[in-house]
Amino acid sequence: MEPHEDDDFLEADNFEVFTVEELLAEDEIIEELLAEEFKAAGDGEASSVSRRRRQSGPRRYIPRNRERGHDDLVANYFSANPIYTDEMFRRRFRMRRPLFLRIVHELSEWSPYFTQRVDATGRNSLSPLQKCIAAIRMLGYGTAADQLDEVLRIAASTCLECLGKFAEGVIEKFGDEYLRLPRADELEKILQENEARGFPGMYGSIDCMHWPWKNCPKGWAGMFTSGNKGVPTMILEAVATKDLRIWHAFFGTAGSQNDINVLNKSPLFIQAIKGEAPTVHYNVNGTQYDMGYYLADRIYPEWAVFVKTVTAPQLAEDKLFALKQEGARKDVECAFGVLQSRFDIIRRPARLWKQGDVINIMQACVILHNMIVEDEKEAIRDVLDLNYNPSATIVLPPEVQRSDNPDVTPRNLAQISRLFCVLNPCPGPARVHKTTSNKQFQT
Repeated sequence: MEPHEDDDFLEADNFEVFTVEELLAEDEIIEELLAEEFKAAGDGEASSVSRRRRQSGPRRYIPRNRERGHDDLVANYFSANPIYTDEMFRRRFRMRRPLFLRIVHELSEWSPYFTQRVDATGRNSLSPLQKCIAAIRMLGYGTAADQLDEVLRIAASTCLECLGKFAEGVIEKFGDEYLRLPRADELEKILQENEARGFPGMYGSIDCMHWPWKNCPKGWAGMFTSGNKGVPTMILEAVATKDLRIWHAFFGTAGSQNDINVLNKSPLFIQAIKGEAPTVHYNVNGTQYDMGYYLADRIYPEWAVFVKTVTAPQLAEDKLFALKQEGARKDVECAFGVLQSRFDIIRRPARLWKQGDVINIMQACVILHNMIVEDEKEAIRDVLDLNYNPSATIVLPPEVQRSDNPDVTPRNLAQISRLFCVLNPCPGPARVHKTTSNKQFQT
């Protein structure tokens, strides 16, 4: 039996067959649904845009009465008979009044931003005192910018602007003087003080400190996060002396690196490499040396410019040296502690977004710290000691090397780390210990 023509038609009936009208009607329904969805999405976006426009629309004028804010500051701290005492000023401003007024005066000459001008309505703008005090309070207390509005009568955005301008001005005006290596006369005094402590030829102590960066970009978080910290940080390498003056500060290295990586990037030994560093001559146990050194912890390499403690000392002289070395090395850690206590913004995680702004804040704090140290040092005059013994350390002007490949470490200073007992006798026979490592840094 041959297949009938209607068989194909019967097989096609198993599938749904739509007419042209039905297809057009279905398309209409789909278009209506899409139109409704697009309309709903558009209404939501329009409402969000309207909300944003309401938030970022014309600024609301707040009559803060900034003139009264300036008058209150003058009455509180800068009048002939201020309300608050000098001790309160020193505690709240982290410095004495003459030093603060000097900073305000220098910044007024540095930029018109720190001068009192007249706006379009004929009113006086914010005074230099208000702007500088806003920056100092944010640095000293680590407060939010909005918290100063009620007292100083300055908006939060203006406070942040004052902070950035203040940091830039401090770096520009005072960085060359208060963020540098010591001059020959200053270095001679440093060496004399350290020789009296039993470390002839010591420049100071070196160490690193991490500052957490809260608002680090997510794409940089891995680079700025170390395993032991767990949060993004930036590293400050510093050299400090007994008076807590920071003579070298190198900040901005990613927190994932260690002290050795920071040292390789640091400009600390640039003068020595160029042959422009002052020449130091001193004698220890009959041996003449002509290069100073820094006290460091055990992570630093076995270079001649670093003197480290004795690991697991057993002998009496080793224990004595380890005790004295670790005590003197704490100078830089004490400087870090005072720096953080003086400027609480460094104690807290940095809330700024840009790396350059964070670096400026740290440099400004270090400069202000050194200015305070020098200012308070001048206020306390040294007592005349007629029994003072002159130092045997001599500092000469720089001797520029003409070699194409100067060597930072012409001799190994590691032996000096064991000669402390010669200057500070301890029980038992004094003797010179051999170095445990003869590795030196080769330029």
